Amino acid sequence: MSTNGFKIALAMMTFTGLVAAAGPAQAASPQTTAQQNTSPRTRIVAHLDLASGQQPENITLEPDGSADLTFAYTGEVGRVSPSGRVEIIGRIPVPADGDIPVVHRKIFLGGIVRAPGGDLYVAVSTGTASATGVYRLRPGRPAVRVAALPPSGFHNGMALDPRTGELYVADSFGSVVRRVTPRTGRVVTWATGDLLAPRDGFGANGVKLHDDAVWVSNIGTQQLVRFPITRDGTAGPGEVKASGLGPIDDFAFHGDEVVAAINQENRVSVVARDGSSRTILTAADGLDNPTSVAVRGDTAYIADSAYFIGTDPNLLRTRLAPGRE
Repeated sequence: MSTNGFKIALAMMTFTGLVAAAGPAQAASPQTTAQQNTSPRTRIVAHLDLASGQQPENITLEPDGSADLTFAYTGEVGRVSPSGRVEIIGRIPVPADGDIPVVHRKIFLGGIVRAPGGDLYVAVSTGTASATGVYRLRPGRPAVRVAALPPSGFHNGMALDPRTGELYVADSFGSVVRRVTPRTGRVVTWATGDLLAPRDGFGANGVKLHDDAVWVSNIGTQQLVRFPITRDGTAGPGEVKASGLGPIDDFAFHGDEVVAAINQENRVSVVARDGSSRTILTAADGLDNPTSVAVRGDTAYIADSAYFIGTDPNLLRTRLAPGRE
């Protein structure tokens, strides 16, 4: 699918029961024959509930191996235990007047990160000035907006700098990565320019910190870009590190390699330091529009959204070859 097709399909996505109240925690449903993966190193941890809008956009990991997921259009954050048990741990209020440009949804939950103390931060788009921004979640407590972001934006991937506590948020519409200070609410434009610009509607997508730099995927240009963090904390010149990757969504580092979700092509690829890439997972392994990746040790966790004609949103886990530094 072209990126223009991506734009059209995203705008046409329909879900049922998006604001349904969360039920009790649920166990993963049995895997059907058609969904069985072909790799012995890969398994589906949990099948998610499509009917209630459990279509994960982003992922972060807990110390016990549980995965926290943003459900894109429900305002909910879910947690999947290592055994596959699913529960809702937080909700962002869905504004009645929400209307995000292009996709025309009331709410979109993008990136999620976990701070060392356990707080979760979520990038939220609503199309409204009063509800768009970065929210802090503490399980069992109401969500709190800690910083406002432009209502015209599609606030997508987000990364945490553990040294400073600052967040880097990609705007897929705005050709920009913003830096957010949660404790003060300060927001600054950190990086901007053509390398982040949309193509056919969407641009900067996933964000990660690695090797004293901010790395950004551009789903429109199908590139992976690196911006060094200078001594004064500003962005150095951007550099394309890999091209022709396909519609790259989120990604994560495994050593000095990148594990990338190639969304509507139903692939997960590994990108080497020289920019070359190889496919390691496909739909035959259970992928259904992979949106995000988290890596711990030699294990990768992939969230599948089933955005485009799919039927099985899920969380998948796979063993990677030992990382190379």
